[in-house]
Formats: sequence, C-alpha cells, structure tokens
Amino acid sequence: MEAGLNLYSIRCYLDTEEHFLGAALQLKEMGYRYLQYSGGEMDFDRIARVSRAGSLPIVLTHAPLDRILQDTDRLMEEHERIGCRRIGLGAMPMEVLREEERCKGMIAELERAAEHMSRNGFTFFYHHHHMELHRYGGQTILSYLIEQAPHVQLTLDTYWLQYGGVDIASTVQRLTGRIECVHLKDYRVALREDGSGFEPRFAPVGDGNIDFAAILPLMRRAGTKYFLVEQDDAANLPDPMGQVERSIRYITQYL
Repeated sequence: MEAGLNLYSIRCYLDTEEHFLGAALQLKEMGYRYLQYSGGEMDFDRIARVSRAGSLPIVLTHAPLDRILQDTDRLMEEHERIGCRRIGLGAMPMEVLREEERCKGMIAELERAAEHMSRNGFTFFYHHHHMELHRYGGQTILSYLIEQAPHVQLTLDTYWLQYGGVDIASTVQRLTGRIECVHLKDYRVALREDGSGFEPRFAPVGDGNIDFAAILPLMRRAGTKYFLVEQDDAANLPDPMGQVERSIRYITQYL
C-alpha cells in the first residue's frame, strides 16, 4: 500500500509552477507516491509538467460543479492531458444541501454526469462532509446518494464521518466497491485558545483520535486503491510541509 496527498492540504504552494514543483519534489522525498489536485488553479498544462517532473501521478481532482454538469466532455479531455481518469467534486453547494428537493435534483444531475463519464472511461467521485449526514425523511443525504446514484463513487473522508457521528468502520464496510479513493484525515479534541472549552480540530494522521490501524485494513478489503492524506488547516499553519510529513511517517508503518 502506498499513500498520496490531497494538495488542498498545501494549497499555499500552488500559486506558481516553481513553488508547486518544489513542493512536489519534497513530497516525493517524504514518501508520497501520488497526488490529488485540489485547491489551486486548474492549469492542466502546468499540472502535467509538475506531475511528470516529480514522478507523482495525479489520481483524482476536484473540479468546479458547473464544469462537471455543463462542460463534461472538455473536462474529460483536459483530464486526459494529466493522465487522470477520476474527476471529483468537493461538495454540493450549501444552498442546495439545505433544501430537500433541490438536493435530490442535484444528485440526479450528478448521476447523469457520472454515467456519461463512465461511458467514456472516467469515474466521478463525490467528496462528502458532515452535512451529507443530515436526514430528510429518515434517510441521510449520503444514503440517498448511494442508492440513487450508482455511477457515483464516494471519496470517503474519515474526519467528516467522525464529526458527523457515524461509525467509520461500518461505513467503510457498507461502501465496499464504492470507495476507490479515501481521505485520511485525523480528528483531535483541542482546548480553545481562550480556554472557554474544547472543540474538534484537524490533525496530522496519527496525532488525533481515529484508529487508523483498524480502519486501513478494512479500506483495503473494501476496494480502496488510493489513500490520500488531507489536513484542511495545514496550509494555514507555520510549517505546512512538516504537518503532512508527520502524516506520511505515521502511515508508513501500515503500508
């Protein structure tokens, strides 16, 4: 098992090609073996050059919703240029998620786009947060998507499952065959800076409370191929690269 990084974690290094390449070479040295492109400009020529120079294939992206739904063919052509056949969406808009009929209508649109991609040799991935664990009529949005959108793969996110109050292990097992890509994101409980109480925060993998030693084998059995580290706040911390290095060092013991 090898691991990759969702570049959203270090989006502060995607501003120029020089910074992007320097970061990619550092990631390769740390032990990362592939990337998800998210958090930067979708300049496919630049992405392709950095991917080749760093010997780090792009295995998944997050693309704009309007392009997924309305410019699907050209989006697939652009992904061909970076050798990536997995196109992802980071989330449905909040104004859609909070209205049941709009949400279900959007899921139907995503299924149509996903089916079209599938016919052309691509796979569409939906990345969930905790919001998709909201219930309409006794059923979560995530469950509805799983049932009504069979061509959609899920980018399972360990932090947001924990945050949403569901059991990670049983969810992984339930999604066997639907989670080729996952986000490995740890969850810690931290004291607020003003000392007023505690709150959940992101953390390097292994520094939080999620039992990755138990979950990773379940993911492999469920068909996961790409294990992507993600730490949403790493780019805002003093040493983003040090944050993601902690994650790969921890994960290496289970590879």
